[in-house]
Amino acid sequence: MRLDRRAALGVVGGALFPLGPARSAAQEPALYSLRGRLSQGGWAVGQTGRGMTAAWLDDAAIPVDPEGRFFLAFDRDAPPTARLAVGDGRERAAPDLIAIAPRAWRIEQIDAPLRPPGVPDAEFQRRRAEELARIAAARAQGSEAQGSEAQGWRQAMIRPAPGRVSGLFGAQRIYRGQPGSYHSGLDLAAAAGTPILAPADGVVILAATSPFTLEGLLLMVDHGMGLTSAFLHCSAHTVREGESVRQGQPIARVGMTGRATGPHLHWGLRWRHARLDPLLFLPRG
Repeated sequence: MRLDRRAALGVVGGALFPLGPARSAAQEPALYSLRGRLSQGGWAVGQTGRGMTAAWLDDAAIPVDPEGRFFLAFDRDAPPTARLAVGDGRERAAPDLIAIAPRAWRIEQIDAPLRPPGVPDAEFQRRRAEELARIAAARAQGSEAQGSEAQGWRQAMIRPAPGRVSGLFGAQRIYRGQPGSYHSGLDLAAAAGTPILAPADGVVILAATSPFTLEGLLLMVDHGMGLTSAFLHCSAHTVREGESVRQGQPIARVGMTGRATGPHLHWGLRWRHARLDPLLFLPRG
């Protein structure tokens, strides 16, 4: 069986949407369609054509659900193009090159130390290694590894907290003159104790019982297909590890634990190893 490599695909201003089916000379149906936000830090949900049961992004397999849907996303520093292919379980079509829109990132000055004051460097490094290991283990037990039935990746997400945007995803941060890593989430300034809502359905994969050095009291939710949310600086959690949560359900409260200059929610999104912009998951406007 010959697999037609063409797909129903359109891009306008970084937005990705399905078009009418592309056809070969033999009038074969398109192999897949996509919708979403195709840019650095962005995402897309795909729908395979009839008989297509597998997908690959840059040669890495992507899970495809029984209805032929799949999810993919692009890191903040993603290159200009990616290769997407689908197959029928026996053959893989030649990959399509997908253009990923570049973005400009701002620089933010933060009035806080790069590392917690009063903590020796060796002690800080030891604690961070343990904390990062816990975060990695939580992600490893998520949807792709354990066959989670979480379906939040299919939903249009909602804001997890009210308040003004006080920190943008992707910004290069300078901590009192010392360059740090780029900001990996969206900051929402809200009063301490404000309820944090689940932006989409999911399963709690980490609920820290004591604050991490930087993240503070950390909560993580698996939304399925390798997509996870992280909620940082919480003052309290209202859910437990292993608990299923529904979109809009209160799951935590805003605080300023960890490295924070005031009460706010840092909401991070990640797909596999790609860090994503939460604003691109919310409705425009």
